Amino acid sequence: MSATTDAAPSDRPDGSGGQAPPKSRTHYLYIAVIAAVVAGIVVGLVAPDFATELAFLGEAFVALIKMMIQPVIFVTIVIGVGSVASAARVGKVGGLALGYFLTMSTVALAIGLVVGNLLKPGEGLDLDEEVAAAGQEQAGEKESTTDFLLGMIPDSLFSALTSGEVLQTLLVALLVGFALQAMGRSGEPVLAVFGHLQKLVFRVLAMVMWAAPVGAFGAMAGVVGETGVDALKSLAVIMIGFYATCLIFVLLVLGTLLRVFAGVNILKLLKYLGREFLLIVSTSSSETALPRLIAKMEHAGIDKPTVGVVVPTGYSFNLDGTAIYLTMASLFIAEALGDPLSIGEQISLLLFMIIASKGAAGVSGAGLATLAGGLSSHRPELLDGVGLIVGIDRFMSEARALTNFAGNAVATVLVGHWTGGLDHERLDRVLAGDAPFDETTMLDDDEPVETGGNAPTDERVTTPAG
Repeated sequence: MSATTDAAPSDRPDGSGGQAPPKSRTHYLYIAVIAAVVAGIVVGLVAPDFATELAFLGEAFVALIKMMIQPVIFVTIVIGVGSVASAARVGKVGGLALGYFLTMSTVALAIGLVVGNLLKPGEGLDLDEEVAAAGQEQAGEKESTTDFLLGMIPDSLFSALTSGEVLQTLLVALLVGFALQAMGRSGEPVLAVFGHLQKLVFRVLAMVMWAAPVGAFGAMAGVVGETGVDALKSLAVIMIGFYATCLIFVLLVLGTLLRVFAGVNILKLLKYLGREFLLIVSTSSSETALPRLIAKMEHAGIDKPTVGVVVPTGYSFNLDGTAIYLTMASLFIAEALGDPLSIGEQISLLLFMIIASKGAAGVSGAGLATLAGGLSSHRPELLDGVGLIVGIDRFMSEARALTNFAGNAVATVLVGHWTGGLDHERLDRVLAGDAPFDETTMLDDDEPVETGGNAPTDERVTTPAG
């Protein structure tokens, strides 16, 4: 009996020797998520009133994931920034990332304008008082640029972990990381503590993920029960057009950038992130996959400083799907109200939406609120028309979230490549399936370290020097 278990490497078929690692059972979790989504759709169609009461299950799961976002971002950035030798490297990553985000947001907005002009989907729709009232409800309080900048500063150092504001967490984590960097060797024990905290946070996240099937069932049942099929029929043109535009943007625009600059196949990257896409479809929120994106990008060979800066920042500034949505929806509303925008007005709207979309969060419904807020400031006479797409916004939010997520994944790879923070050999092995992601811990602590067994547990073999 024991001879098989203790066989030498040459006696095992795979040549690995020792006991085989325990098989991950997490694939059952994602099979359960798919089944839950299907069940939610069925319940939503068969018993819509009952289904709408189940929406709280989806909201509860998203809240659990959001509970983990700030701790994940904080420990990741502190470890990443605190462990690099030069602060200039972090500044280079951040500056390049922001420049890329601004460029891609402008491209996405422009594509939305082009497709919106070609489709003209809003013609022939009627706006009654009930729909107009629904549109007015979406406009929240206007936020000035000063308010936005001041909102990045938390009330206290520790409130940044509980505020719910990603940019506040990002700011404090960078400050702590730079402080540890300046402490030199005396800061290494503190970094070791953060390494253990990272293990703890990701372990809790792995536990929370087992609630995904329940959350997916409640979210899908609620949205199908509330929306039904009728709203989809009359507004199918803009929905299908929006989904097609997002798909073209991801495969052609982002895919071309990824292939030309980093030599990476976009389809392989999307396949690697398949479970995250399933999670986003189930909840209509890209934030549910943010912690997993951080873990998977590090696993794929992108160093911690790059991942820690690019991913959280991208979730506030690199919302390609939201940008496409803002311009397409604006043109749709203008057409529906019989007040189509001239080319000059469209260009003006594009420039305005670049600013309006600067801080839109990746949560469900944020795109609609940003649209309403942007129109109320730029073209208030179009605000009533927002009610025309309230009914289908949840379905469009899925495409927004998927596109936003894909855009941030691509941005992380590209910025890592441009700044020397990407291990191409490691990335190729991961995308080929030769180095599977550890779903149990979401960390790579079990990998051998080239510098010896006494290296910190959070040190990566594949992290390039930089």
